[in-house]
Amino acid sequence: MNHDKHFHSFTQGIHHAFAHVVITLLAVGIAFSLPVVAKYILFYWWPKVEDNSQLLMITEISFATVLVLLFNISKIAWDGRRSMQMNKIASLVYAREGRGWMSRWKERDMRKKIASVRDVCIMSITGDTFSSENSDLQKTLEMAYEIRVMLANPYGKGVASRAQSLDDPEAMLQAYRQETEVSIAYLRKLASAGKKVMLKFYEEPPFWKLVVTGEYVWVQYCHEGHEVKTQPEYVFGLQHGNPQRGLFAPFYKHFLDQWNDPRHPEFNFETSELIYRNGDGNEIGRVSFPPDMAPAPSQPDFSPVAALV
Repeated sequence: MNHDKHFHSFTQGIHHAFAHVVITLLAVGIAFSLPVVAKYILFYWWPKVEDNSQLLMITEISFATVLVLLFNISKIAWDGRRSMQMNKIASLVYAREGRGWMSRWKERDMRKKIASVRDVCIMSITGDTFSSENSDLQKTLEMAYEIRVMLANPYGKGVASRAQSLDDPEAMLQAYRQETEVSIAYLRKLASAGKKVMLKFYEEPPFWKLVVTGEYVWVQYCHEGHEVKTQPEYVFGLQHGNPQRGLFAPFYKHFLDQWNDPRHPEFNFETSELIYRNGDGNEIGRVSFPPDMAPAPSQPDFSPVAALV
């Protein structure tokens, strides 16, 4: 039984009850103060204003300013309510652009919610999200039991195409390959520790970066010509009452579709090979990884011209 959920719902109920009490007391205070305010305006303030044109103008300007502020506050509150409703429909629970202190604080709060999940699914380019030394996701992976990871093949056409859209393509391609090697070493370490770790590679240019942790999916768009770490990050949550609602299910289904696609080979941590399978799951071939990048030896020229030389 997850006691954290019950505690969270209990504290949320207390917050709602406290908010209702505050609103009720405020409404009662306003209701009791209206007769006093009306009496002050009619019998004390208005006699002063009606014979003083300057004071009347100041009063009119002040009253107009208060009305404008009230209308603006009402509009902001209405827009905020609509935004909250739309976020609820989309199941958006967190969004980040940039690395301000407020976003880091909120992100730490989100990390606590996924600290002890059983399954983690990751679709990334090189895996630097979890393999870098300062990654908060490593704590989640160390607590998880089953880990499924999809990385872009750093020697494939998709990664080469993405590197061409960035500054210094050759350096970026080398960085992709080095980061992928670090990620493989980290996943091999987790597998040696007894965790169920599976790694697959895809050949297409990266499109989405996904991290599915229990009931949340972290999403970033791999915009061509821009590094992923500079793109906004969105987190969508699963709605238990209506799982079809929101964007958690579509993104999770996208990962599962890619994972089950037989075109994507599985990496063998013991032999460092890519295993290709058919639609029935039967092995149809193996390729060493990384591939041998050495140029093929030149063949002797047996042409008639060469024989005469």
